[in-house]
Amino acid sequence: MLTHDQIWGALDRLAERSGLTASGLAKKSGLDPTTFNKSKRITIEGRPRWPSTESVAKALAATNVPIDTFVSLIEDTPRVVQSVPLLGFAQAGAGGYFTDGGFPVGKGWDEVGLPSVNDEHAYALEISGDSMKPAYRDGDVIVVSPGAQIRKGDRVVVKTRDGEVMVKELKRRTAKTLELSSMNPNHVDRTLAAADVDWIARIVWASQ
Repeated sequence: MLTHDQIWGALDRLAERSGLTASGLAKKSGLDPTTFNKSKRITIEGRPRWPSTESVAKALAATNVPIDTFVSLIEDTPRVVQSVPLLGFAQAGAGGYFTDGGFPVGKGWDEVGLPSVNDEHAYALEISGDSMKPAYRDGDVIVVSPGAQIRKGDRVVVKTRDGEVMVKELKRRTAKTLELSSMNPNHVDRTLAAADVDWIARIVWASQ
């Protein structure tokens, strides 16, 4: 029998695997930003409030997650903690921290324990400054998986051959260009030539 906590826990894990908060998942699904907030899970009278079938369906469509994967997220199993390398975002553009394929190497990395993302090459970046608000704020930690498949709409970290590192949302990717949407309304969208991109990797979790 499914429980109230299992369904909401599955939605939280769905948000995490997409690098989103609960409110971020709701917005991406075309719903009111508070739809999946913890404050909405209990009524004023103290009764459990369940997410609607429609809201779950929209969340799955927005994240391109099939129903069988969502069912696996419902399983009430303890989270496995994975130790991953940690680097300040401002340092990521400097040389010596990544291979040509975007995998973490070299010295200068710290270490942090975070929920397992099933990628031995995953690493964490600590956001500095407010240039990525409202998606990410100063002090937030994002986990990047260089081995994860990237789809349209995913939040990604991109490094150019000039050493610029940015966090964007993938709008479109072709053999020649990379179109990226900015998550901060004060910053313009970007279109990069594929030849100018050093590497791109998907954000799979954020500590918000």
